[in-house]
Amino acid sequence: MMMSNRLTILTMLLLIFNACLAACDSSVHKVVPMESQPSIYTRPADDELKKSLTPLQFRVTRQCGTEPPFQNAYWNNHAPGIYVDLVSGEPLFSSLDKFDSGTGWPSFTRPLETGNIVNKTDDSHGMLRTEVRSRHADSHLGHLFDDGPRETGKRYCINSAALRFVPVTNLYKEGYGRYAAPFEAAGIKTDAPEQEAAVLAGGCFWGMQDILRAIPGVISTQAGYTGGHLKNPRYQDTHHGKSGHAESVEVVFDPRRLSYEELLQDWFFRMHDPTTKDRQGNDRGSQYRSAIFYKNPIQQQIAERVIRVVNASGTWKQPIVTEVVKAGAFYRAEEEHQDYLVKHPGGYTCHYLR
Repeated sequence: MMMSNRLTILTMLLLIFNACLAACDSSVHKVVPMESQPSIYTRPADDELKKSLTPLQFRVTRQCGTEPPFQNAYWNNHAPGIYVDLVSGEPLFSSLDKFDSGTGWPSFTRPLETGNIVNKTDDSHGMLRTEVRSRHADSHLGHLFDDGPRETGKRYCINSAALRFVPVTNLYKEGYGRYAAPFEAAGIKTDAPEQEAAVLAGGCFWGMQDILRAIPGVISTQAGYTGGHLKNPRYQDTHHGKSGHAESVEVVFDPRRLSYEELLQDWFFRMHDPTTKDRQGNDRGSQYRSAIFYKNPIQQQIAERVIRVVNASGTWKQPIVTEVVKAGAFYRAEEEHQDYLVKHPGGYTCHYLR
């Protein structure tokens, strides 16, 4: 009986020791598992990927394979655009940072989004290297070397089979309008239109309009009502929630200077508290709800993605309750409510940038 107890204790200690070793190994050498990552960009199950990817693409992304040099899609691609993860669509690299390394694989001096890149120690094949993986899809992309151009000294040597190329002529229509500005600044025309409109609600439209109108890239703003059931509502119809409308602001902006994604992530979700339902500061009621009224599927996709990003960032301690709703009729508010805080600088507002 004594021996049995000792063996049991010894077995438990060994299990705990092995678990600690595994945890240490996971934190130092392995990519953080998908389950612990925010679902900003997602990866289908491997069974599904086997159906949608070619054998080479699956071997590279999921089994750390390598494609042949000089016999792949992008090693000699000189078209302007961005490269995204083939599996998840997360942005990875830009043609503005691509160079001819002479190796036969696409090579870049830096990532487009550093947050979407994970570096991992790779001691396979009898050598010590730095593996490059995508954060959200956990795709094997390639390797990082310290023999790049002088600008950064880095060479991200990437498999074409892990990438999808999005040309500048498709950036806007595929939801990557955020990356149009650097190309436009370099004199490369993208598919971004000269103007785009957004309709946002986040409490009293006075305070929102006062911040929105001053954002670089914003062309014009107007306060109004939308999202309800009453046609041609007036302030008295909306002020007590009878019309179902939200106090809103229509923002017309230049997407070549300010993307829809930046407008939401860098401004909208900083100028109001998106975690309080039907309330903003001292203002209470559905007319003060937080809402994004999207005008097309791309705006819907971006809005939902930005909410996931902001939720995952921990900026707000409570979950975001912002509604993402298809835009309907927008009714311009009375003239006395337009640019109210310009006319009344000391007027009430609960809006400020966090």
